[in-house]
Amino acid sequence: MDKSKQKAANEVAEKMYDAQDYKSSNPVDKGISITHEQVTDTYTEGTVDGKIDNVEKDGSLKNDEGREIPREGY
Repeated sequence: MDKSKQKAANEVAEKMYDAQDYKSSNPVDKGISITHEQVTDTYTEGTVDGKIDNVEKDGSLKNDEGREIPREGY
């Protein structure tokens, strides 16, 4: 890999999530924000189907049909 490509790769590799990146015009920053949101949703919900389960007030599962998670940033 030539030095210019290596430098560009290093810049991307050094990027970290920042909440303000949702409003960034940089596609890498915006992509990191969206990926962070998807991972957080999956971790929190425990599923990758993109739906939020319906639960009772006590937290017990009402049904697993769920509702879709919106696919836009904050």
